[in-house]
Amino acid sequence: MADETAKAQTAQPGGDTIFGKIIRGEIPVDFLHKDDKCVAFPDVNPQAPIHFLVVPRKPITSLSNTEDGDAELLGHLMIVAKNLAAKQGLDDNGYRLVINNGKHGGQSVYHLHIHILGGRQMGWPPG
Repeated sequence: MADETAKAQTAQPGGDTIFGKIIRGEIPVDFLHKDDKCVAFPDVNPQAPIHFLVVPRKPITSLSNTEDGDAELLGHLMIVAKNLAAKQGLDDNGYRLVINNGKHGGQSVYHLHIHILGGRQMGWPPG
């Protein structure tokens, strides 16, 4: 976790990202979901027994850089996250959705994405 915090301190928006490469098929992953608006796949560095990402195909750098016109896309990402969480068996005990935004929010990849974490008790406060 400290590595991601350190990466977030130096990460900068702009340019290509690992998620862009995954979306284009340049980096192979086992997709949990693919449609015309987003993809979902397991996190390479899981922080919970079940940890996957939902990533829009549209290269939005961060939640702060979304626009009013992105409302439908953002809603779609949440519905995909909910449906995949149910498929992963997380409905009974719950799960957490996380969007890191900016340096202090722990964002280390500047392509908007939602983390879905479950399979264990989450702590509070989260940060």
